[in-house]
Amino acid sequence: MTQFAAPIAQQIWDMKYRLKEADGTEIDRNVEDTWQRIAKDLANVESEPKHWEAKFYAALEGFKFLPAGRITAGAGTGRQVTLFNCFVMGTIPDNMGGIFEMLKEAALTMQQGGGIGYDFSTIRPKGALVRGVAADASGPLSFMDVWDAMCRTIMSAGSRRGAMMATLRCDHPDIEDFITAKSDSARLRMFNMSILITDSFMEAVKEDADWDLVFEDEKFKTVSARDLWDKIMQATYDYAEPGVIFIDRINKANNLNYCETIAATNPCGEQPLPPYGACLLGSINLARLVVDPFEGTAKLDEALLQNLVATAVRMMDNTVDASKFPLESQAREAENKRRIGLGVTGLADALLMVGVRYGSKEAAELTERWLHQVARAAYLASVDLAKEKGAFPLFDAELYLASGTMRNMDTDVRDAIEANGIRNALLTSIAPTGTISLYAGNVSSGIEPVFAYSYMRKVLQKDGSRTEEEVTDYAVQMWRDKFGDKEMPEHFVNAQTLLPADHVRMQAAAQKWVDSSISKTINCPEDIDFETFKNVYLDAYETGCKGCTTYRPNAVTGSVLSVSEKSEDTPEVDKGADVIYMSEPLDRPQSLEGRTYKLKWPDSEHAIYLTVNDVILNGHRRPFEVFINSKNMEHFAWTVGLTRMISAVFRRGGDVSFVVEELKAVFDPRGGAWIKGKYIPSILAAIGGAVETHMIDTGFIEGEGLGLKNDPKGRLLDVAVSKPCSSCGQYEMRMLEGCMTCASCGFSKCG
Repeated sequence: MTQFAAPIAQQIWDMKYRLKEADGTEIDRNVEDTWQRIAKDLANVESEPKHWEAKFYAALEGFKFLPAGRITAGAGTGRQVTLFNCFVMGTIPDNMGGIFEMLKEAALTMQQGGGIGYDFSTIRPKGALVRGVAADASGPLSFMDVWDAMCRTIMSAGSRRGAMMATLRCDHPDIEDFITAKSDSARLRMFNMSILITDSFMEAVKEDADWDLVFEDEKFKTVSARDLWDKIMQATYDYAEPGVIFIDRINKANNLNYCETIAATNPCGEQPLPPYGACLLGSINLARLVVDPFEGTAKLDEALLQNLVATAVRMMDNTVDASKFPLESQAREAENKRRIGLGVTGLADALLMVGVRYGSKEAAELTERWLHQVARAAYLASVDLAKEKGAFPLFDAELYLASGTMRNMDTDVRDAIEANGIRNALLTSIAPTGTISLYAGNVSSGIEPVFAYSYMRKVLQKDGSRTEEEVTDYAVQMWRDKFGDKEMPEHFVNAQTLLPADHVRMQAAAQKWVDSSISKTINCPEDIDFETFKNVYLDAYETGCKGCTTYRPNAVTGSVLSVSEKSEDTPEVDKGADVIYMSEPLDRPQSLEGRTYKLKWPDSEHAIYLTVNDVILNGHRRPFEVFINSKNMEHFAWTVGLTRMISAVFRRGGDVSFVVEELKAVFDPRGGAWIKGKYIPSILAAIGGAVETHMIDTGFIEGEGLGLKNDPKGRLLDVAVSKPCSSCGQYEMRMLEGCMTCASCGFSKCG
C-alpha cells in the first residue's frame, strides 16, 4: 500500500478525492483504489481497455502524473459532474434577455463543477442609450454584480464555491470603473478580474499617446494611454487586481486562430478559450522524476518524462469522451477541437534536487529545455493518436501549421503533423496545482518557487486538545531525510527571497513551449516602489508572456502567510494565527448555554425564532449550533436544512464568521423589507444579521454588525492581518498561480 509523503497529503486525499457514499462510507479504501478508479474509467473508451488501464495506472502510481482535481474526484464515480476544469462561456449579447440567458448557463456550468470566464466587453457602457426603451444602460459592472450574487449561491460540484473570471477590453468606455471596482473589499469577491490589453495600447503607452474609449465604433472619451496604464498599475499595486492579459499576443499565438477568436480566459488565466471553449487539465510531477537527487549526478529522467507525457496525453484525450458537459454547446466545442491542458508541477523542487537556483539564468534554460521536451512529446503523442483515431474535426493542415506555436515547432514534428494530422488542437498549459500538489506530498506548485520550506498547521482534536502538525516542502523533507540538520546550500531559495525579475524570467522561459498560457503569481515585497512595480509588467510584456499577475500584501486582500527567519538561509516554521480547524467535529456536550432571537418578517404571519448555542473552548465562547423554528409550515424544509448546515459548519471550528457574510449576501428576487430603518434583502439575510449580533454580543467577533469581513468596523478578534480560508478557517491563504489558495486544506478560489 502506498505511503503518503505527509499527513496533509492523506488528509487532502480523504477530504477531496476519496470516493465515498453519501453517508460518508468509504468506497476507495486506499489511494490505489482511487488510481484504479480513474485508470479504468479513462480506459473504457479504448478498444483494448485492460491494456490501457494498466498503463494509465502505472502513470498515476507514485503521483507521477496528476490529473486535475475534477478528474481525480469525478472519474469513475458515475456522478453528474464534468471532468473539465475550465470553461469560457458564450458571447454576452447586448440585450436583457440574452444577458440573463447567459446568467442561467453560467449557473448550470458552475453547478456541475466548472470554473467560468466571461468577457463583458460586449455590454454597452453605463449611460449609453438603450434603444427602444428610452433609458440609459447600467453598464457591464452592474451585470457583473448580478453574476457575483448568483455565484455566491452555487456550490460548485458540491464542495467549493464557483470561480469566475471577468475580462474587459482596454478600450471599453467603462474601463476606468472596471479598474477600481475591487477597491471596495465587499464587491465582486467571486470574480478574478483582468483587462484585455492590446498591442496598440502598449504602443500608445510607450509613445505617451491619446487613447480612445469606444463601443461599437462610437467614441465616448479620449484619455491618455499612459495615464490609463498608471491607473491599472496603481490598482493592482494597491489591491492585487486587475490582472492584465495580452490578448493580441494570445490570438496571434493560438494554433486555432484560423477558426476562433479569444476574448476571455478561465478563472486563473492558464486557458485562453473561445466562446463555449472547454479545457481539462493535468500535470506531470517533475519532483518524482529526478534521479540521484542532491548528488553531483542528479538529473531529470528525460526518457521517463517523454513516456509519461505520451501516456498522459492519451488519458486526457480519452477524458474528452468520458466527461459530461453542462451544456451541449460546450460538448460540441470540446469534441471539435479536443483541447487539453497538460502541464507540470514540482518544477521548483526538481530544480532544488538538481542543484539549480530558481530564477537564475541556468534555471530558466533548464525550464525551457524540460518544457520543450514536454511539448515535443505531447505533439508527437497526439500525432500517433491521430493516426489511430483521427485528427480533431476542425484540423486544416495548411492553416494549422501556419499558426500559433507551430511556426516554432521542431521540423520533424511539423512534418509528422502535415502527414498524419493531430488529435488535439492545443496540448500544453501550466495550471494551478495547489491542492493536487499537497495531495502529492506538498511538492512545489506548478512552476512557482517553493513558497515556504515549512509551516505549522493547527488541528483541534475531538477532545478539545490542540495539536500542531509541521507541513514541509517535498524537496526540503527529502534533504532533511538524507542529510539531517546539515545546512542547506545557497541554491535553496523560496518566494520570500526572490526578486520579481526572477519570477518573470521563469514565466517567460516556460511560455516559449506552452501553447496555451500559464497560471503564475509574481510575488512582490510590500515595500516595492511603484516605478519598479510597473516595470514588472513591462518586463513581462517585452519577454513574451501572455499575461501578468502580481501579488503585493495590501489592506484589501490581506497579507499572505508570513514566514519568520532563524537566519538568512534557514526559514523557521510559521506559527500562524491562533485560529483552529477541527479534524473532526466536536461531540456535543450534555448542556450548552445560548440565546434565542425573535425575527418578524413583514410578509409572514408568524415570527421566526433563532436559537444560537455556544461552547467554551480554551476560555473563549464560540457558536456551536443553531435552531430555527416557526409556525409557518412554508418555512419548514429550508429552516431544517439551514439548521443542520450552519450547525455542521460551526462544529468544524475555525473562522465561522463567513456564515454571516454568506447569509447577508442572499437577496430575495421578490424584494426585501425595511426593518428598524435598515433594508434587509431577504429572510436569510435577517437570520444572518441575528447570528452576527450574537457573535458580537458574546465576544466571538467585535464590531457594529455592519458586514464583518467586508466592513472595517466588523473584524475578528486577535487574528493575523491575512484573510482566513473560507473552507477551514485557518490563516494560511497564499497567492499562488494567480489564485488565493489555502496551504492548510488546499481550498482554492479557482475551482
